[in-house]
Amino acid sequence: MVHTRVALMDCSLELRVYPEVSFTSKVYYALIRYNLMASSAMSRASRITLIHATAVAMPPIAESFRRLWKEAVVYNLLDDALTPDLECHGGDVNAMAPRFTELAQYAARGGSHGVLFTCSAFGPAVEAARMAVDIPLLKPNEAMIEEAAGYGQTIGLVATFEPALAPITAEFLEYAKESGVTLEVQPYLAAGAWEAIQNGDKDAHDRLVAQTCAKASACDVICFAQFSMTTAQESSQQASGKRVLTTPDSAVRKLKALLS
Repeated sequence: MVHTRVALMDCSLELRVYPEVSFTSKVYYALIRYNLMASSAMSRASRITLIHATAVAMPPIAESFRRLWKEAVVYNLLDDALTPDLECHGGDVNAMAPRFTELAQYAARGGSHGVLFTCSAFGPAVEAARMAVDIPLLKPNEAMIEEAAGYGQTIGLVATFEPALAPITAEFLEYAKESGVTLEVQPYLAAGAWEAIQNGDKDAHDRLVAQTCAKASACDVICFAQFSMTTAQESSQQASGKRVLTTPDSAVRKLKALLS
């Protein structure tokens, strides 16, 4: 009998090889044991559901999880009708609350340990959804808002999707009131950048966002209002000379802290 160490992905196991057992059987039993080990590891890992209104928000948050919390098991729900439906409701975010509650409850029923909404224009609807589940559920910007308050009082809030500005500004002011701090939010719209990224023109998107951030150089810190803007972080910091915070990294760090 020979003892052999076999490495499969992130797991390793000891395979006892009996000469009289066929090669196929050896592999079969090794894979059975590996699957059991992998299932056990997954059961211990935090299962996170990300809920998106647009597919362009998915790569940035996936990259943040890869860098900051690779052990988490991450799943995605995409409802790309949310943004056009918000427009059909005349921008009334509260009218979307039942839809967001259903999405959050679906994730919770599926065994998620935490939920993150990546759609920044729906703060009040996400807040309503949070009350309907008993697992940690984050609005896309709340962690970034907490970090931004540590940089100073004047916040440059840059968005590519105009409906995102009002609810996120309200979140900043609500945080300031609850925390007893003074914050001044100066909103900026990177006109044309949303259309550029939707059409796959990353370079135009990043250029327009950086140009807008240059106008916010008098602020203490600049915050991106949307997950889809993260590719413009470096160029925006260079254009503005200020620290630029993005929502994905802040959100991953907070979720990890809540569930660790």
